[in-house]
Amino acid sequence: QVHLVESGGGLVQAGESLRVSCTNSGGTIINYSMGWFRQAPGKEREFVGAMSRSGDPYYHDSVKDRFTISRDNAKQNTLYLMMNNLKPEDTAVYYCNADVSVLGGRVLGPGSHWGQGTQVTVSA
Repeated sequence: QVHLVESGGGLVQAGESLRVSCTNSGGTIINYSMGWFRQAPGKEREFVGAMSRSGDPYYHDSVKDRFTISRDNAKQNTLYLMMNNLKPEDTAVYYCNADVSVLGGRVLGPGSHWGQGTQVTVSA
């Protein structure tokens, strides 16, 4: 069972860091490829990063070298997104997603399980 709850969003200044979390209250996440997506006002939801079931990370080029995905291997129910050197263009609602489609080293699209989202706002 999958019930995703995001937390940790907030307001930061450009250049600062923030970590958002996604917990599956329905159980483990290690059986799923997990991902983060974001949606800015007036824009479509876009891929940010993902982690396959085997632990391989994938990132959108715009966040590579700034964002890091990890998961809690002890509790096995929480996914993290550490965001460093944040920019105003990173402002968006960040959504956690389970069962991301990963094939041939590429993220093809989100799965059907979404969290409610957490707002990240970066001021200039």
